Amino acid sequence: MLEPLYTEEEMRAAEAGHDVEAMMERAGRGVAEAILERYPDARKIGCVCGGGANGGDGRIAARILREAGKDAVEELENGADLVVDALFGTGFHGEPRPEAAALIQRMNGAGAPIVSVDVPSGVDASTGEVAGEAVRAALTVTMHAPKVGLVVAPGRFHAGEVEVVDIGLEPAATEHRLVTDEILDQVPRRQAGDNKYTAGAVLVVGGAPGLTGAACLAAEAAFRADAGYVAVAVPERSLPIVEQRLLEAVKRTIDEVDELLPRMSALALGPGLGRGEKERALVRRLLEESSLPAVVDADGLNELEPFEREAPSVLTPHEGELGRLLGEESKWVAAHRLEALRRGVDRYGCVVLLKGADTLVGAPGSGVLVRSSNAPGLATAGTGDVLTGIVAAFLAKGMKAQLAAAAGAVAQARAALLAPQQEGLVASDVVALLPRALA
Repeated sequence: MLEPLYTEEEMRAAEAGHDVEAMMERAGRGVAEAILERYPDARKIGCVCGGGANGGDGRIAARILREAGKDAVEELENGADLVVDALFGTGFHGEPRPEAAALIQRMNGAGAPIVSVDVPSGVDASTGEVAGEAVRAALTVTMHAPKVGLVVAPGRFHAGEVEVVDIGLEPAATEHRLVTDEILDQVPRRQAGDNKYTAGAVLVVGGAPGLTGAACLAAEAAFRADAGYVAVAVPERSLPIVEQRLLEAVKRTIDEVDELLPRMSALALGPGLGRGEKERALVRRLLEESSLPAVVDADGLNELEPFEREAPSVLTPHEGELGRLLGEESKWVAAHRLEALRRGVDRYGCVVLLKGADTLVGAPGSGVLVRSSNAPGLATAGTGDVLTGIVAAFLAKGMKAQLAAAAGAVAQARAALLAPQQEGLVASDVVALLPRALA
């Protein structure tokens, strides 16, 4: 359900007291064996080795490749069939110096696949940040277990496929963890004694004119994520549209929202709500006066100030929304995703889910849970509303907020990957596939 993701410091602690030469021999052999298995036709191999332990791993790999009959040299030559990047290891931080940056550029421009040792050079193994030039690997052979920087963007986009090599270390607890599909086993399912309310009752608040689809998608997703009862509160002008669009959900106007609250077990605030002062005040009032678990997304995040409440709360921004909440540009958030998430958690004192291919879920006093998926079809309008509905359903079933958010991200990605293709995928396709994803 949760697997370790190591930082540089955690790897150093895991390696302490072990035979360095033995670990390096196993690491270098693992790199060489991965190359021989995956690139059997590569004859001329250029190994770019730095001065540290990472470079030592690369030199051992080159030796073993030569023993296997390959033309493996410890430099970057023209016409190489394959490049081994062993320039920087997990201890690298910041921006490469000009000479190293030029060498990274040469590796990237060599026209051959690159296999990185432990982490692509130029990527911060502890954060995934890339401050300057960085290798774009086809394969990263990493030691002992995945590093944070291999799954958190932008580093994840430099790592290519990741293969783990056992170098004889024992597993250890880590601050940040990778979420697997097994987390869905923690989602409560309907039991024989349940009724529609005890199975999870979700209230979606949103759906302004022109934006009714957002509220409808969130409501349908909540149902398909196994909630037993869903109500939607929308502006009066939107009610006729929502009445036609939604069959199973109860429909009311926003003015009637307080009448709906007693039967609810979770709130989904913001899908298509609108960004006026009245809407902001409504979100704040519901957060501060309601004791229900709540998910806040989309327009609900607009100019949201820190709030006080004891009930579980989950904010689900994308990079642009989190940037606005922090007073930063979205490109800064994209370059510093872990730091941005931590700042969001600290500012609001609740669970924050930062959307992306590497969905990050932070909580006060807890490490980050990372859902790493390859579901490009989710890059389409409405999938954020779908995620809101899923997380609200899981909260309504009594899951803890951080786990509910992480499980929601897993369920959504799993549903998307069940589609026969990623091209042309739309949000309602994901909704329809949720029951299969949870089966």
